[in-house]
This record gives sequence, structure tokens and C-alpha cells, in this order.
Amino acid sequence: MTPLLRKLLGLNWVLVFVMYLIAGFGVLAIESAARHFVVGGEYYATRQTYWIFAGTLVYFAVALVDYRWVKYLGPPLYLVGLGFMLYALKVDDEVHRVVVAGISFQPSQLMIAAGIILIGTLLHELPRLHWIFGLPIARLSIVGIVTGIPFALVVLAGDMGSAIVWLPVAGVALLVGGLPFRYIIFMGLLGIGLIPIAHKVILPQVSERGAGRIEVFLDMREGRAVDIKGDAYAPHWVSTAVGKAGWKGVGWKASAEKGSLHDQKFIPWKTAHNDFIFAVFAEEWGFRGSMLLITAFGLLLIQCLFIAFYSRDMSGRVIASGVVALFFAHVFENVGMCVLMMPITGIPLPLFSYSGTFMLMCLFLLGLVQSIWVHRNVEVEED
Repeated sequence: MTPLLRKLLGLNWVLVFVMYLIAGFGVLAIESAARHFVVGGEYYATRQTYWIFAGTLVYFAVALVDYRWVKYLGPPLYLVGLGFMLYALKVDDEVHRVVVAGISFQPSQLMIAAGIILIGTLLHELPRLHWIFGLPIARLSIVGIVTGIPFALVVLAGDMGSAIVWLPVAGVALLVGGLPFRYIIFMGLLGIGLIPIAHKVILPQVSERGAGRIEVFLDMREGRAVDIKGDAYAPHWVSTAVGKAGWKGVGWKASAEKGSLHDQKFIPWKTAHNDFIFAVFAEEWGFRGSMLLITAFGLLLIQCLFIAFYSRDMSGRVIASGVVALFFAHVFENVGMCVLMMPITGIPLPLFSYSGTFMLMCLFLLGLVQSIWVHRNVEVEED
């Protein structure tokens, strides 16, 4: 048996199956969610299928290569991502996208992937160079610097949704990286204490829209009067679509006659195929479909944690756990904002929302996790 065939047979096929199951249902959801565009929902569903095929090549290429080589892409990708983020701050684009070779993408998505890889690499390699890098304060400094710089740039850009994702990634990296619990508990309590200052002082200075969305969210949670034709339009109708779906939902691509709010454009139709994709899916497939989707995401994350547990070294554990933190943050925020558990933010649902570069990034990271599993029994080189 050739080494390549052995690696293929040794893949975590549960991870592969769940991954494509989510992506496949995402294509169906996109076709319905994007129906109001002039080109039709089929156009966006077809494009998403192309991105999945392209991402599949990336996924298997990364999965079959030992991640000890792939992880060294972290430092250059991180520096390139920083350069793009600084450039994006000067670009006149609402979501701070840049265009390279005709491809439009958000540098923050590249940065989060590069940051996870870089943290895993540094926490594994630096303590082997000198014992001082193994000290708790050194590990804290490494994670703080790597995550703090892009976090500050994203906050400066006013993209609070993408900024928040860095917090669970940093927390998981510190936990898996071996930082003592007393440090983590202290920083957690300190962070909770700083929330009022961040909400009342810092956030209004960097993102008036973000501060306004939080105020609307709090008003709706407390039952206070809101303007459902103004700032509260999206959270009101999106949560209504999810709440009225019932057990079965109204059906895929249902019409207004069958009770579809999306068909009547009550769900913001220009972003229904990415930011509000869960609301469209929940309305059409009901509670049973929503729970199956959430269960699929849960199984995906559990498999990644399982792989992290069996990783052969620190870098593999940190990278796999960081991917879990990233996906969990996206799923929790995207689903949460559709059921009034979280304020509205422009954050996509991994493998499900319409997005080309984000789909590639997700499949790249999952391919890296798969590589950690495939090469878990490869002997680690000693100094």
C-alpha cells in the first residue's frame, strides 16, 4: 500500500462527511435566500458550488501534507495579512475588502487563519529554543501580541463582529497552550469588569453602528419600544421568521402564499444569502431542520476536539483547538443574532453562508485539522 493511499484511507471520514453535509445544505439554502437578485438564486448556488470544488482541492492537498510543513506558512501569511489590513483601512469600502487579481476578500479572514497557525507554531517552537519562552508570562505575551495587533486593527476598522472572534481564539490558545488557570481566571474577571467601559466609552468612538446595534439588542431583550421600521428592522423580522417557522417550516423556496417572510423581502434580502442565511434556512426547514444543522456543527466541532486530543505535539493541539474556537464563535454569533441571543453583526456561518474566500479559508483550516489527524502517529523530531 502506497503512503498516499494509506493517508487517504486514514482520513477522519466522519469529519469529511459532516463537512460536506453542511456545505451541501448551504448550497440549497443559498439558492432560496438569493432568489430576489436579478441573476437569481441559482447563480449564487452555482458559484458556491464552484468555491466548494476549489476548496476541496485545497482541503485534500493540505490534509495529505504533514502539517509540520504547512504550519510554517503562519509567519509569512500573518505578515501579508497585516499588510492587507493596513491597506484595507485606506480603501473606501464599507466592509474593508481588498481586491487582488480580481478576487475580493476581507483581510481579517486571512488574518484569523494565519493567527491560529502562527500561535500554534510559536507555542511549540519557541520553548524548544530557550526555556524562558515556556514561562506563563511568555506564553501570555505571545498569544497577546499575535491576537492583539489584528484585533486592534479590526476594531479600528469598525468591524466589531470580526474583532470579537479573536477573543475565544485567544482564550482557547492560552488554555490549550498551558497557561495556568489562575492567569485565565484573573483575565476573565478583568475582562468582565472592563465590559461597561468598552461598551460606553470605547465602542461609540470606534463604531457608532456597532454601539447602536447593541442598544437596540438590549432594548428588545428588555421589552422596550423599538423602531421596527428603522434600526430594529433586521433583528425584528429575522427573529420573527425563525420563531414562526414551527416544527416543519414553510418549505424550501416557499412563496408568500405559504407564509414565507423571506419571499416578501422582510428578511433583508441583499444579505440573506450570507449574514442572515440561518434565518432563511430556519423559516423554510423549521425547528427540526435548524436542530439538525446545529447538531451537524456540534459534531464537526467535537471531531476537531477529538483530533486535537490525539495530536502528536503542542502545535497540532493549539491549531485544532483554535479552529474549534473560530468556528464556534461564528456559529454562535450568526445563529444567536437570528434568535435575539446576540446583537446583529455581519459575520458569516462557516461552510453555509455564501462566501468564496471564507469558504476557502474554512476548508483550508479543516484540511489542516485533518492533517493533524492523519499524521498523529508520525514520530516527532527531537532536538
